[in-house]
Formats: sequence, structure tokens, C-alpha cells
Amino acid sequence: MSARGAAVIELAGVSKSFGGVTALREVDFTLRAGEIHGLVGENGAGKSTLMKIIAGVHADYAGRFLLDGRPVHFRTVRDARAAGIAMVHQELSIAPDLTVAENVFLGAQLTNRFGVVQWRRMARTAREQLARLGIDVDPGRRIGELPIGLQQLVELARVLFSGARIVILDEPTSALSAPEIERLFATLRQLRSQGTSMVFISHFIDDILGVADAVTVFRNGRNVATMPAREASKGSLIASMIGHGHAGLEESYTQGIPLPPAADSPVVLEADNLVLGRTLRGVSFDVRRGEVLGIYGFMGCGQIELARALFGRARPDRGAIRVAGRKLRRASPAAARRAGIAFVPESRRAMLFHQEPVYKNVTISVLGRLSALLLRPAQERTLAQRQIENLRIRAPDADALLGTLSGGNQQKVGLARWLSWPPRVLVLSEPTRGMDVGAKDEVVRIVRELRAQGIAVVIASAEPETVLAMADRILVLRKGELVKQFAGEVVSKDRLLEAA
Repeated sequence: MSARGAAVIELAGVSKSFGGVTALREVDFTLRAGEIHGLVGENGAGKSTLMKIIAGVHADYAGRFLLDGRPVHFRTVRDARAAGIAMVHQELSIAPDLTVAENVFLGAQLTNRFGVVQWRRMARTAREQLARLGIDVDPGRRIGELPIGLQQLVELARVLFSGARIVILDEPTSALSAPEIERLFATLRQLRSQGTSMVFISHFIDDILGVADAVTVFRNGRNVATMPAREASKGSLIASMIGHGHAGLEESYTQGIPLPPAADSPVVLEADNLVLGRTLRGVSFDVRRGEVLGIYGFMGCGQIELARALFGRARPDRGAIRVAGRKLRRASPAAARRAGIAFVPESRRAMLFHQEPVYKNVTISVLGRLSALLLRPAQERTLAQRQIENLRIRAPDADALLGTLSGGNQQKVGLARWLSWPPRVLVLSEPTRGMDVGAKDEVVRIVRELRAQGIAVVIASAEPETVLAMADRILVLRKGELVKQFAGEVVSKDRLLEAA
């Protein structure tokens, strides 16, 4: 093992591209023995890409990777794990119907020389391993019954039991309560005292500053700052993340965007005390006719789940949704559609048929209105062509296969499918994810036109530029709770980041 404080990982000049998109540009990064190193940056800044190179997920990259001073180049996750490196992802990989002990030994059950699983030995060893982390839990209990914080610690125990001495934690606090976060931090501090090195990726800067020894800031695929955590502040890290004083100032809206006065039009959509597991915690708001409501938060804060709940794709445990004063009796997409709610999800792959022509993708949501019995392709093509022209979809004609269109134009087709008979409420989840600037501008134009038509629009996004460009009013979600509203005032990107 490396001496405490010596570099265990050194990356120099690391670059990585996906197709024509550069994700990392000549990045240098150092992790030391017995160190908790925080990583912050906006979505798409390059944090996770770099960590996946370290963890063996991405093998095709340029640059130098030293482990304990020796050059390495992992081709698989298995290679990285064999070298003592493991990653705990935001989406836990537990098996909820198995016991705690079975999860600790998942994929590596203890057996005797005849291949028989030694259940008692596994339970005893799991209890000992968990006790070293300060976790007192029955190893025979089904892990799905445990709070999410304990599930996360069990997964961490599994990683450590596999022999990992370098652990990458991706957004480990996004779904945790305050007591669970402190328990996790106590465990991480104990591991640090034992010489384990950790990288802590998070959008929650307060959490980073609460446990990290050093902090690195990523922006646009580059390492723009590394400093001891004791010398950093939330304000200085946000400034480094968004690049005050740089050429991108205007694009990142750091100078502030004036939000209009509160609308006085009729309320169209109401969400009343929505609770969804640990994801949404008593969320209430309303949206008015001809208003664009932005719901902003970091990845994992609950904005995607909220958008799904509004359309009935996720059923809240408690609370009510009302459209024009009428309560939706049951949470389902069919009920939401009947009430006048439309939904464009964050995944184009989930909502579109890439091997079908554009016109079929546009009309699929309104076939019942076109004809009760027989399909009428000519009528479908006419309707689709009208939307192609209205939304400026770049397609040769309505018969072009959807898969031949660019991502931005596919996203516009996803919008078009709901606009032939305009809804009362349009819910957009991450509407500009993965788009270039030109395509984003087109979506902004479309949303503004819908607002002018009196449609209420809800935009749920982790991209501050998106909500700043479109919203009349902005709500900020943090770990499933609404913590801030911006309305009738000047708001900037750094204020949004600060609130989240």
C-alpha cells in the first residue's frame, strides 16, 4: 500500500471523445492515499467520464494513467477491480429481494470445497464487515426493507469486501436524509483513516465541503481548479463551475435574466402535497394558463420523477393532481391525456419509433381522433406535414424514417405528436438534453409560441440555461423538496446553483 499522502492515481493529459463530441480535454487529476477528493461541475462537464476511465468503463482514451506510479490502461471494469478500484454508482446495484449478507457477497458467495454455499459463514462475515463500518444490521434481513442510506452502506461494504482500496462514489447523497448523510460521512472518514482513497462526485457543494479534503472543479471537459477543501467556499466553487469573466458569460446567463411579474390567468394545473417514496416529499405548486413554469434541480433531485407523476407514469403515494379544478381520480397516462396533459419524456428512445416514418410518430397519439375504425395514411401525412412546417422540422418529407433525423429534430417530432390537438398542459422533461445551441434555440422558440397560445408548460430540467431561457417562474427542487421560488425578479445561473 502507498504511504499516506502519496499519489495513488495520476492522470495526465487525458482526452476522451464520443463521436464528434469532446468530453475531456487534456485533463490532469491526482488522487492521494487516505484522501477524500470531491469533484464538482455542471452536467456534461466531464466528471463522470473521467471516473469511468479510472473504473475501466471507458477504455478508448488518450493520455497517461499511473497507478501507484506505474502506467496502466484498464480495458474492462474487471481489470480495474483487480487493481483495487471500484465505483459505487448513483443507481444502486443491490438485489432488493435478497438478504443483507447475500448482497454483501453478491456474485462472490462463500462455498466449501464441494461448491455448497456456506450461509452461516456468509452471515457471520457480513456482520463483521459491516461492524467495521459502524453498521449494526441483521445480515439475514431482506435489504429492500432497509432505508436507502443503509442500502448504500451495504453496497459500499460489498465494494470494500471485494478488496477495493480506491472507491469512486457517484452522487452518494442525492437520495439521503440529513441523518443518513452524516452516517455516510462518518463511514467515509473512518475509511479515510484506514488509508482508503475516495473520489466523491456530487452536485451538492455543501456535502462536498462537509467531507472532502480536496476539491476539483470541471468545466466543459477541463479541470479548471483544484484546491484544498478548507480553502474553498460554495461561492468560489460555483464561480469556477460557470466561468465568471469568460467568453461564455452571456450564454451562461450569469448577468441575470428578468422574470416577468406573476401571471393572473386562471390556474390550469395544481399539484397538492405530492409524495413519491423518497423521491418527492410534499411537493405543491400550480401553473397558470399561458405560463411556463421551470422546475430546476440537480440530477437526482426528483424533477424527472415529478414530471412523470404529473402524467401518471409514476403513481404518488399521497397527494392530488388537479386540471382546471378537477382532480385526477387515478394516476395513469390515459387519465392524464383525457384531462388535457401531454408529456415529452427525457428519453427520445423511450417515446419515438426510429424505424418508422415521421408521420407515424407525429400522429400516433391522435389516431383515435383521426378515425375510429380505419387508419387514413393520407390524412396522417397531411397532419404531420403541417407540424413539420410549423415546428421547422428538418426532414425531406413526412415519409422520412425518424432515425435519419438529427437528435434535435427528433425532439421536435416528440413535441409535434402532442400539438395537433393542443393540450391544456404540456410537461417537458429535459427538453434540450444533448442538443446543440441551434436546436436548443428552436425548442425555446416553440415553447414561447405555445405559451402565446395559452398552453401551460412545465419544464423539468437539470440544465439551468434551459429553465432560464424559457421559464416565467422557476421552482428549485432539492432532494425531493421545493426549497425556493423565483418570480418577478432578476435571477442568474449562479443564484439557481446556490439555491439547489
